[in-house]
Amino acid sequence: MLTVSAHLPAAEVAQEFFATVTLEAGERRLRRRSLRLSTGEDILLDFPATITLDDGDGLELSDGRLVGIKAAREPLYEVTGKNQAHLVRLAWHIGNRHLPAQLEGERLLIRRDHVIREMLVGLGARVCDVEAPFSPEHGAYHGHSHGTENHALRLQR
Repeated sequence: MLTVSAHLPAAEVAQEFFATVTLEAGERRLRRRSLRLSTGEDILLDFPATITLDDGDGLELSDGRLVGIKAAREPLYEVTGKNQAHLVRLAWHIGNRHLPAQLEGERLLIRRDHVIREMLVGLGARVCDVEAPFSPEHGAYHGHSHGTENHALRLQR
């Protein structure tokens, strides 16, 4: 089985992907895992610490080929407010419940949960069902391979 030798942030990918792997948000946070590529091949990812793979990132294989990461479409709620101040208030209520959320300029994306939907509607939000790639904001204490260092994570073998 081929192994992953490096993780490259999307901004540092300089070559074409020979294959891709599509993963949901929860599946893109990993340390050691076997992944099935779009070609049907399996690869082994085994990093020294947990990382989060983002849409467009690359995984360099031991043979030099590059695999692309695709964020899977997931069933989500699109949450919008009456204005920016209202949206910030809605975001606070979501965060107060420790729910993963993708923060965008005019909307929030969260996983579907009928109880949370009722709460948000009760607070005056507009909540719509959508299917989209989900890249929730990471917590303040979340270790992320991209960090302030802007280089590929390479494995020492």
